[in-house]
Amino acid sequence: MSQPSQTQPARWLLPSIVLIYLILGTLYAVCTPAWQTPDEPAHYNYLQYLADQHRFPVLKAGDYPAAYLEAIKAAKFPPEMSISPIRYEFHQPPLYYVLAVPIYRLFDARPLHSALLPLRLLSVALGALLLLVVHWTVQELAPNRPYLALGATALVAFLPMHLAMTAAANNDTLAELLLATILLLAIRYLRWGGVEFRSPESTGEEMRLLVLLGITTGLGFLTKSYVYVAPALVLLAIIVRYFWLDKASGSILDLLKAGSAYLLPAIALGFPWWLRNIALYGSFDFLGLGRHDQVVVGQLRTAEFITRYGMAQLLRDFLLTSFRSFWGQFGWMGVLLDERIYQALAILAALALFGFTLWALGAWRRRAQFVRWQLAAGGLLALSGLFTVASYIWYNTNFVQHQGRYLFPALVPLSLAMALGWREVLRRERALLVAAVLLAGAAILRLAGLLSNWPLLMLGGAAVIFGIRRLLPGSWDPFAQAIPYLLLVPLDLACLFLFIVPQLAL
Repeated sequence: MSQPSQTQPARWLLPSIVLIYLILGTLYAVCTPAWQTPDEPAHYNYLQYLADQHRFPVLKAGDYPAAYLEAIKAAKFPPEMSISPIRYEFHQPPLYYVLAVPIYRLFDARPLHSALLPLRLLSVALGALLLLVVHWTVQELAPNRPYLALGATALVAFLPMHLAMTAAANNDTLAELLLATILLLAIRYLRWGGVEFRSPESTGEEMRLLVLLGITTGLGFLTKSYVYVAPALVLLAIIVRYFWLDKASGSILDLLKAGSAYLLPAIALGFPWWLRNIALYGSFDFLGLGRHDQVVVGQLRTAEFITRYGMAQLLRDFLLTSFRSFWGQFGWMGVLLDERIYQALAILAALALFGFTLWALGAWRRRAQFVRWQLAAGGLLALSGLFTVASYIWYNTNFVQHQGRYLFPALVPLSLAMALGWREVLRRERALLVAAVLLAGAAILRLAGLLSNWPLLMLGGAAVIFGIRRLLPGSWDPFAQAIPYLLLVPLDLACLFLFIVPQLAL
């Protein structure tokens, strides 16, 4: 396919993706019953405290009323049960709340909590900006693959659980936006380190880019703790730039200057908040996480779970619940989808994994064709994903928190990997191979007694679809490549109107 035929649709597909996301996000914001996304009451109470007291709250014992929280969740947050005791997010950094408090003041009319919907719509708007950054990031890495950037963007836009979280009042979406922006700027910095951009005049531009990276990182410090992976990623990018991408142009002094240009604005923005937390919580608890662990009395600890049920049950629950809640397990983890939907999503995920493996093997064979900065940028994205997965696993060594939404900070590398995987398996020349793998997998799992009738039928049906795919003319290729993303849109509507609203409404 020629380049013009690729790029022309890309010009209107991106606005279409963002528009559909805004419509779906608004539907979720309007129709999801109040407080029925995780932690939303605690975030709202932070805003209320800041607006009323004109100072930031302090997390104290009693701010996590475990028994009351379970009772109000079971009762579906009726108006007669106040959300005011739920304050366990009072340790959070301030940036989101500072940005959101004018909206709160403009719309709040207690006790109606009428600011909730505008605050949810603020998150939806931040989610739209996130989509643009995801698109620009993949486009920066692979400028000649416009559909790849569109696929990654569409996955972030239409992933049901992510859509639900970006339609809630919380600081998650702002933190994801800032972390994605840091990755975009870091990739751009690595590209500046490539030979194609080197010139005596580029030093000033690089320093400005590093300062911008530092400012963005500092804002991330003031938003959420998981953005703290950024310094490791950016400093590694600086080291790679000076010791691998362009060894001849720099020195140790230049490396130190670059590191300082990045770290100084980041530390300057974060330092006052760190000092404030240490003064309040002591013991160098500059994030307030130590105080948070002390306050959340009643939250199930991993050691307690293992004592009661064993390690095997923990691992099973961790894998199963993480998968389900990554795609869609709504409310306070109480709204599950039909098991057949999860089975279909598992097939989609397995196809993405198989396709990504095919792509990775091919990329390794073609590694000499890649420009160095692209290899470095791809490695940086992979490392950011590994950091997020590692932090998720580490968190679950202390608390039983099998919530796949904690992997959303890694959506940029994850969406890119899945878009690559689906692109590979949906190639017409691979259709018969994929069909054979599906049939072989179905037969093996059935003989092993691990496959019930419904997933067996799904795998057989998917094999038939791939057989038909092989017969389709090349003109159908763009539509075939879009199928996984198109399927997510009706799934989003089904999640909202067939599961969330019926099960959570009073």
